[in-house]
Amino acid sequence: MCAWPSSSSTSSASDSRISCARTPSTLTEAEMFHTRRARSRTTGPLPVRLPAVDTIDQLLTNNERFAYSLAERHLDVKPSRQLAVVTCMDSRLDVFAALGLGDGEAHVLRNAGGVITDDVIRSLAISQRLLETREVMLIHHTDCGMQKISDDGFRAELQEATGVSPAFAIESFSDVDVDVRQSILRVRRSPFVPHREAVRGFVYDVDTHRLREVEAPD
Repeated sequence: MCAWPSSSSTSSASDSRISCARTPSTLTEAEMFHTRRARSRTTGPLPVRLPAVDTIDQLLTNNERFAYSLAERHLDVKPSRQLAVVTCMDSRLDVFAALGLGDGEAHVLRNAGGVITDDVIRSLAISQRLLETREVMLIHHTDCGMQKISDDGFRAELQEATGVSPAFAIESFSDVDVDVRQSILRVRRSPFVPHREAVRGFVYDVDTHRLREVEAPD
């Protein structure tokens, strides 16, 4: 409904414009946009429903903050300590913090259990032959998930779920020290790894954060 000014009114020209009260259903989209914008100036922005953010999106945001906080630099592709570390993928083991390593100082190879597989030997061969590492540090840890399964049991589980028996080895173990010794010997006996003089194995305690060395026969 529109309210017309009285003919007897002495209001100024700017006050003598037609005043119309319109319901939301009669507003155009442009008018509704301007109405919302004007309201946000006085009452704050209208609530907006944001899409759910998954973990990877959160990590991308973290990376933006991380990159912004650092000056740009370039490190040599060859690790400065000439060291390769093979360890488990366990989320409780922060390798760089636990060993006091900095960026560009060591290669860190991780898999389930920190076991020496053909793929780890491939990476160690590249690490030593092309990128000049010389020492190998093997780190297993306490309370490992690979101690809670069996090769046959997990292989049967995968076959039942997929209809296919996996070609890869499961590499579960019950005694962490025994598996560390086996890992040391696998590296020492590989012809693809040229520098096998300094291969040492350890067990990391996930509660105390300390390393314990495990000796292996030559």
